[in-house]
Amino acid sequence: MRALRIAIMTDSYLPTRDGVVTAVMTLSKALRDMGHTVFIIAPDPGEAQREQGVYYFPAMKFKKYPEYFLPVFPSGKRETLESLKVDIIHIHGVAFMALKGLIVSRSTGIPTVATYCTNVVDTLEFYSPLPMPTDIQSKLAWIYIRNFLKRPSCIIALTPATITEFEENGVRTKRTEVIPVGIDVNRFRQDLDGSEIRKRYGLTDEKIAIHVGRVSFEKNIGIPIKALKHLPGNVRLMIVGKGPALQEMKDLVKNEGLEDRAIFTGFVPDDELALYYSASDVVVSASRFETQGLTIAEAMACGLPAACSDGRAFLDVVEEGVNGHFFKDTPEQCAEAIMKCLADGDAMSANARATAESYSMEAVGKKMISLYEDIIGGGKSS
Repeated sequence: MRALRIAIMTDSYLPTRDGVVTAVMTLSKALRDMGHTVFIIAPDPGEAQREQGVYYFPAMKFKKYPEYFLPVFPSGKRETLESLKVDIIHIHGVAFMALKGLIVSRSTGIPTVATYCTNVVDTLEFYSPLPMPTDIQSKLAWIYIRNFLKRPSCIIALTPATITEFEENGVRTKRTEVIPVGIDVNRFRQDLDGSEIRKRYGLTDEKIAIHVGRVSFEKNIGIPIKALKHLPGNVRLMIVGKGPALQEMKDLVKNEGLEDRAIFTGFVPDDELALYYSASDVVVSASRFETQGLTIAEAMACGLPAACSDGRAFLDVVEEGVNGHFFKDTPEQCAEAIMKCLADGDAMSANARATAESYSMEAVGKKMISLYEDIIGGGKSS
């Protein structure tokens, strides 16, 4: 196996924090550890926040979500990309950087693969700047997505649920493969001591349900917050992360009289995140937005059972009664799933870990290289 030169073109990267950024960072590390050369090409967040070694396209802040940057400006960066002499371009996203990746591919003949990371249609209600009804925007978005996804040599879905959604919306691709985002199962593991985190927040014998990720409207965090009213008094909800819905969620906690039951940690450094999982007893998510549910897999790697909404990617990650429990979109059913996980936690811990190990970044890296080599060599998608 020869060493490959891989360009990852992504719609979001540091200092932004989301699943796409985590996917890019994890994949690039796995590929580099295997001896390959990886170039990351991203929107420019400004000189003060640039990362050394990253190639940037000029960008502006997205007014609806200032933590994102849009590379809307014309530039001569395409020539820089061409000079890198990469073997393949791996696109993460479907927006401006994705289009620039397709343009470079067309002008150079370098093949592209694209990971479908985000169900962008679901975000229109909250973040679209266009003054038109959401249903019309959704129809237009699917027209664009269908047109985009038919162009790369291969579309990478994170779970089979995404392929089902493609079929339901008339998406046709040259080739589709399921390869999840990898996780570092050596960093996220069961033998960590989370007692210092519990001490930090004044927790002793309480049971902790943890929610990790962007605190955004599409994540339905209000459901597990309201579920606290249907849970015993010794259960706390720890909300880890930041985002545009943070103040609204804090207001909800206050209005529901749950200030002593919910903990907002804000952003947690990467080197502490595994300890937060280890300080907890169950991971919870009411989101129906996920294409994989990366934080659920991370929590499972630390032995936590998962209480998740019964939709989309979670159906491919959580196995009812084996590594977690599902719930419908009500606080009462969310509370019931959390209680089942707390009751069955010891029995499900090993199963949760086994599920997470199938997502190890080493295994995912090998699958990705195999796909790259097939595409470069003129595989069935060419």
